[in-house]
Amino acid sequence: MDQGLRFSDPARYARTLRRAHELVISGVPRPEIPTSLVDSWRRSMALGISPDQHSPRHLHEPSEVLQLRRDHRLQQVMPALHDLLADDSRSGRHLLVLTDASGEILWRVGSPAVLRRADQLEFLEGADWSEAGIGTNAISEALVTGGAVQLFSAEHLVRTHHEWACTAAPITDPATGRVLGVLDVSGPLDTLSSDTLRMVRCAVRVAEALLGTSDAGTSLGASASVRASRRPARIAGQATAVESLELLGDKPAAVFADGSRAPLTLRRAEILALLDSRSQGWSAEELAYELHGDAGTPQAIRTEMFRVRSMLGGAVESNPYRLAAGLAGASDSGRVLRLLRDGLVADALEAYRAPLLSRSGALAVQLLRDQLDLAVGSAVRASGDAGLLVRWLSTDMGAFDSQAVEALGRLVGRTDPRYLAFRASSGA
Repeated sequence: MDQGLRFSDPARYARTLRRAHELVISGVPRPEIPTSLVDSWRRSMALGISPDQHSPRHLHEPSEVLQLRRDHRLQQVMPALHDLLADDSRSGRHLLVLTDASGEILWRVGSPAVLRRADQLEFLEGADWSEAGIGTNAISEALVTGGAVQLFSAEHLVRTHHEWACTAAPITDPATGRVLGVLDVSGPLDTLSSDTLRMVRCAVRVAEALLGTSDAGTSLGASASVRASRRPARIAGQATAVESLELLGDKPAAVFADGSRAPLTLRRAEILALLDSRSQGWSAEELAYELHGDAGTPQAIRTEMFRVRSMLGGAVESNPYRLAAGLAGASDSGRVLRLLRDGLVADALEAYRAPLLSRSGALAVQLLRDQLDLAVGSAVRASGDAGLLVRWLSTDMGAFDSQAVEALGRLVGRTDPRYLAFRASSGA
């Protein structure tokens, strides 16, 4: 059967798998169910798991899992995995799960609605999601095979799991090769995409890179960021904190307290410009739509935000994504607005050296750029200062401000050479 139907027509594909599931359980082999899964089903049933079984084996109460987390090495990489893959917004539809090496669930992250659905399956902290605990599933298969696994609908042994699609991969200790646990992303069938398996594999590589750092990954993202960008990256928790953001012009950068600068890619600068524009923050879904429209995906934003936070450390907070209190409004564009609010129009004009992210074509950034132009232009026109008007009209941002040209004409006269020059150049 065409595997592409998992993504193009998940409901049809699930129906086919369910029919095959019933036949295989009754002893009739079907090619839709791979031999490796049939073997897993048989092992599970030999261990006493029934396809009609609902409840997994529970090893610990959820309250006891808190101590298990504190003592587990994966505790150190869970924040990074959260940034990369979790979606606990109100509209989130998938569940991020992290187990120990035996398949016992230690962490779950998801929206209230997805957590409630998982609770109905007892897919919760302390539950055993190995073959012996609940039968064939993506977590158990990742533990058995040692590789990344994706199970869809009736590829799960237990029938109550047939409404789920699950992708899992083991996380190993880079020093010993020993399995430490399993990362799993689960959700309704239509949440599975062609990128899900790639994202899980990527997140596992990040986790293993962090575990391989000298501080066992407590400085989130440092090692992975260096490998990814091939340049030095700032580590969360370093004494040198981010002091400001340079977002005006075409060379955006983060400026640290020691005076050093870290260049920003245009996409990361666009994200930071949006964070700088709204104190209450943004969800991954909102940022994806603002920057990419309908083609945007929250997963891509989370990946980018992980890299941003690896570089800038505690400067960016999550849930929702927002600038930390000490950095909010500390960009060069934010400084322009602060000076305007304080009535220091001349200083604001001096600080407004270039357009906001002049190379960005993202509509959301264009709107922020236009708003900044409007704020500065309005303040300059209202100042009644011919010198400020001349300075404004001499900038790239004010060059086509016909209202400023007319305001200058009223102040200096319609025959003044300055007025005539700007009138000609602006097309007024």
